[in-house]
Amino acid sequence: MRSKSKVSASYSNESSEAVMLTIVILTQNEAANLPRCLAAIPESYPIVLVDSGSTDDTIAIARVRGCQIFTHPWPGFAEQRNFAIRHCGIRTPWLLFVDADEIYPQAFYDEFETKLAADEAMDVLMVPSILYLRGKRLNHAPGYPIYHPRLVRRESVRFVRNHTGHGEAVMDNCRIAYAKIPYQHYFYNGEIIEWMHKHVDKAAQEVQVRPTTGAVMTTRGRISVLLGRSWLRILARFLYHFVFRGGFLDGFAGLEFALMFTWYEATIYVQAKSGIQAGG
Repeated sequence: MRSKSKVSASYSNESSEAVMLTIVILTQNEAANLPRCLAAIPESYPIVLVDSGSTDDTIAIARVRGCQIFTHPWPGFAEQRNFAIRHCGIRTPWLLFVDADEIYPQAFYDEFETKLAADEAMDVLMVPSILYLRGKRLNHAPGYPIYHPRLVRRESVRFVRNHTGHGEAVMDNCRIAYAKIPYQHYFYNGEIIEWMHKHVDKAAQEVQVRPTTGAVMTTRGRISVLLGRSWLRILARFLYHFVFRGGFLDGFAGLEFALMFTWYEATIYVQAKSGIQAGG
């Protein structure tokens, strides 16, 4: 039985017939990131914030901006995005999912107004991201492009879990387009212990790769499934980010990024190996 969700602000995104887009932000203890995220969102768009139990000033910050606030226990990215689509009273044709540590440039919103909003041949826009580590832009190490399904048509799109078990995907019967304008993802600010704790849990979900039948998979996802859970992935992960994609050109930040995700790959492998040995 689903936990009862709470609504804590009056809201209507039908106040202007011209508004075609609602911004959706999923949060939990994002007080450090949320002000920057909100500041980059044009005032003309309504904002729905779905919080999964913040204990810091996240909710207070959102109220100051006039966000419509819902609380809902965290079920996973795909399920939380679906909750926003189905249960938050959104009536605009389009939703843009923006994480609290992300910024979409004004050029993206301009393109939405002049082109994307009227595109009748698209259900999902896959948007590329540019990663920032402790405020430094990584131009090479992550291996671009990195696409995510972020702009979706409300009436025709639902999310499913992707092959990792914790990420999200859309079904391949959706009409998909690819954006050229990237958003900025400030994914890591130097809190390495917090990052590692978070990714130990994510690694546990990736021990067994289970692609969702009919879900859209990126090229990275297909390669990941093909490689399986060999220990060679650990070495390959470092070489991919630091050597083949030119992470060394990002300086120490590129090395740090490569080491972080090599550690992550090793964590997945150790958990997978431990599970096999425990099961006999």
